[in-house]
Amino acid sequence: MTDMSTRPASPTLDEVAVLAGVSRATVSRVINDSPRVSPEARQAVQAAVAELRYVPNRMARSLVTRRTDTIALVLNEPNTQVFSDPFFASIVRGVSATLADTDLNLVLLTAQDEREQQKVGRYARQGHVDGVILMSVHSEDPLPDILAEAGVPLVLCGRPFDDREVAYVDADNRGGAVTATEHLLGIGRRRVATVTGPLDMIAGVDRYAGYCAALIEAGHEPRPELMAEGDFTEAGGQRAMDELLTRVPDLDAVFVASDPMAVGALRALRAAGRRVPEDVAVVGFDDAAVAETCDPPLTTVAQPLADMTPLLTELLLRQIDGVGGPAESRVVRTHLVHRATA
Repeated sequence: MTDMSTRPASPTLDEVAVLAGVSRATVSRVINDSPRVSPEARQAVQAAVAELRYVPNRMARSLVTRRTDTIALVLNEPNTQVFSDPFFASIVRGVSATLADTDLNLVLLTAQDEREQQKVGRYARQGHVDGVILMSVHSEDPLPDILAEAGVPLVLCGRPFDDREVAYVDADNRGGAVTATEHLLGIGRRRVATVTGPLDMIAGVDRYAGYCAALIEAGHEPRPELMAEGDFTEAGGQRAMDELLTRVPDLDAVFVASDPMAVGALRALRAAGRRVPEDVAVVGFDDAAVAETCDPPLTTVAQPLADMTPLLTELLLRQIDGVGGPAESRVVRTHLVHRATA
């Protein structure tokens, strides 16, 4: 056993090699996860590393492996929305928790405009991260092209807007919207409106498409006056609901494409003297924490974020390790959570 009091505070690779009874090169291969090491040598090195409390020099290791052990989570939204929207917060928490038991670090980057998107692109191209998880992609965002052209491993949170070949993980937004609208029709509502998400985002487009498909299947023609575009914020939901009530005062139900917008819609309905669900039934989308605590509690479509965040990380790490294709995708099912608003 080595006398801890007589060795330097920061043990070296050579010390590990001496204690393990192997060459310095063998120690380096074990630390860098090379398969070209016998089980016995690997066990000896790991025991020496533990005894000496050896910490690999990350900079030196990255020169060998060409890896930074860092991935970036990039959010293309204003900071105010990133830190207030429960969906973004859940994804950040989930990815961080998935990486907690690994040696990987997570950096969070926001890109509010094209200048910042170009800056994020340069950061990734210069090798500061091993890969990128990109959230909240809008139709004109340059980042997917910038990262793809640079060969940076990339996974989108959400189906790509233009159906390009890229890895992604998404909830079944269209199917969830169909379920929500069918539920409203099934409880006898006939003038079913919708507050959509931004229609330059695939989640907004898919949820609106699901709403229209359910109406058509039930024999109802979608009416333009029953649609108002929102922006996935509470204030945007309130504005859109006010707009709908002005245009169609006798509407009796509304599918709102996110829970924060649904909370804003409930506020607008209350201000207009409409009872929920007696006068107007409401269904949201997300099953965020606010859905259970708002008044009345919100019937909503649940996104399985607990399943989505590990998949985002898995697909990215598969690309980084060279075992996964750049266009792998996963779509996770949604389900309706019944509460008081519908």
